[in-house]
Amino acid sequence: MIVRNSKKLAAVLSGLVTLLVAATAFAEETGAAAFGERDKWIAVATGFGIALAAFGGALGQGRTASTALDGIARNPGAAGKLFTPMILGLALIESLVIYSLIISFALLGKIH
Repeated sequence: MIVRNSKKLAAVLSGLVTLLVAATAFAEETGAAAFGERDKWIAVATGFGIALAAFGGALGQGRTASTALDGIARNPGAAGKLFTPMILGLALIESLVIYSLIISFALLGKIH
């Protein structure tokens, strides 16, 4: 249990460090257009939205595949019956991540 929680903590911390490092790496001091406070928050919201959607989608897809493989391992004859619903579920999970990407692009289009 401790190993599992430490892996989750490490994943969350590495994601936060990546966000912080990326923000400072692309910062420009001169010649950059001045962004308003609203524009900065829109950019932060789109970044967190994509990160949260990708994280949730990955967890959902991992759990879906794990459960389907458990079912196939317990009853190999049911592999054909489990495959189609699993693929359908994975496609629906991925579509939610793609919707988040589209919404983020729409929000980024509002930045002046």
